[in-house]
Amino acid sequence: MWKNNSFLLNCAHNANLEETVMIHYLAQLEETIHKYWDGKALCNYRGEEFTFGELAANIEKFHIFFEKIGVKKGQKIAICATNSARWATTYLAINTYEAVVVPLLSEFLPENAATLTTHSESVILFVDKAIWDKITPEDIPDVRCVINNADYSLLYSREEEVTEAYNAIDELFAAKYPDGFKSEDVKYPCDNDKDLAVINYTSGTTSAPKGVMLRYECISASVDFAIRHIPASNEDSIVSMLPMGHIYGMVFEFLYPLSCGVTVYYLGKAPAASTLLKAVGEIKPYIVITVPLVMEKIYKNSLKPVLSQPKMKILTSIPGVKNIIYKAIRNKLIATFGGKVSQFIMGGAALNPDVEKVFRKIGLPYTVGYGMTEAAPLLAYAEPWIYVQGSCGKKVDSADVRIDSEDPEHIAGEIQAKGLNICSGYFNNPEASAGAFTADGYLHTGDLGTMDKHGNITIRGRSKNMILSANGQNIYPEEVEAVVNAQDYVIESVVVDRAAKLVALVYLDKEGISKAGIDIPVLSETIRKSANKTLPSYSQITKIELVETPFEKTPKMSIKRFLYK
Repeated sequence: MWKNNSFLLNCAHNANLEETVMIHYLAQLEETIHKYWDGKALCNYRGEEFTFGELAANIEKFHIFFEKIGVKKGQKIAICATNSARWATTYLAINTYEAVVVPLLSEFLPENAATLTTHSESVILFVDKAIWDKITPEDIPDVRCVINNADYSLLYSREEEVTEAYNAIDELFAAKYPDGFKSEDVKYPCDNDKDLAVINYTSGTTSAPKGVMLRYECISASVDFAIRHIPASNEDSIVSMLPMGHIYGMVFEFLYPLSCGVTVYYLGKAPAASTLLKAVGEIKPYIVITVPLVMEKIYKNSLKPVLSQPKMKILTSIPGVKNIIYKAIRNKLIATFGGKVSQFIMGGAALNPDVEKVFRKIGLPYTVGYGMTEAAPLLAYAEPWIYVQGSCGKKVDSADVRIDSEDPEHIAGEIQAKGLNICSGYFNNPEASAGAFTADGYLHTGDLGTMDKHGNITIRGRSKNMILSANGQNIYPEEVEAVVNAQDYVIESVVVDRAAKLVALVYLDKEGISKAGIDIPVLSETIRKSANKTLPSYSQITKIELVETPFEKTPKMSIKRFLYK
């Protein structure tokens, strides 16, 4: 069931993190391109397809353009577009040129995307036309040109020389390679471990944005770890479902598998369940990377109704018969995902204990990892056959992970980390950067956990309030609350996750409402609709619940969120 990877490069990992020897992911990618030149690399489901050779040629064309207009190493280039094969090509074109990639979620409001493009000091913007139509050149004064990521047409240019260079890309490419572009022409830089590679924004906020600064070695550490623990080959395929604008999807559904020769298929915008199942059935991915909520929905809709039947309860109480039934259920579930899935990898939140018990019973090859953008993204993982139920795996070997507690096994403390995969801080945000690390250089994760004597980490609580949506989006309730609180007659609010739906608990100005003679049920719906007009699609409020008294506060006047789950 578990494959060996013949392409796995030799890596030696020493106890000292600073002495860790790992293969640079661009060296890995370069070798893969040489080896599988004519093999399929990036595909849109039932759409465009690019071989590794075609990918390399498109990367080189952008290199020629960047060089022609004087883009320098370390300058920033932003991408705000829907997941696609061209998104991945754009990323690699920027990254292998040694400019800094600034991936922005396409779900960000256009004005927020413009703000972050400016904050990141980006000089070029790759974007979906629908987003660009709501932005003006004055919103992004440092950007020299805007390119439609869907077809690579030029949407805007601030300079005539940029327009001329862009229109001449094919001509310049042909002149540089008169005998054709060949595999041996592909050479990517690998002496840049400490250089900045990616600025990944953790939200679309317009105030004090937090752009996580990730070095090339951060990405290499995560790709290298994945290759050693989740081997893959050019015979494999994967379906990219998570947002590429997030480091989780970017590394584990794109950079790591592509570096192994895997064919990556993109579904574009978050698909309906029926479309997703149809796609995975055709593509037959070797792994499925998702968030717990997706697997919990599968349990609720497919497994629970079957296992709850009276007849099934009787049969599963018989030792011999039980194993046969559980095996049949497991095989059917894996077949639903194409039949080749070796691991279901979940991250971003804890798996429901009741669901996990069932997965364990049927022998589903699943595991739950732990990470964050600042760790590029992985901090803990364990293969399914050694994964301990309820945990989130063991620390990755590119980092030292500790629990800030006098008794880490029994008393929860903050999870802190230091290593090659840990970010350098936040771009143009010295205050946030200064507060991100301990005096001895460990990252504050803001999460509480314990670690048993075998190194298994268990999340015990969150000091951060981030909500993870079903499709992997990070939702920061404070930002949603700020929009709700801005509505007429709202005094304060708390946004919570209820069965994968965002619900706003709202305390109203009853005196003001009474004086105005407003109907409260009508007002509640008005608040919801008005707030949703300015919120991204993934953080829309589905319901308003009114509370009768002000929210309980701490001495610092912060709302005691744990009372309102």
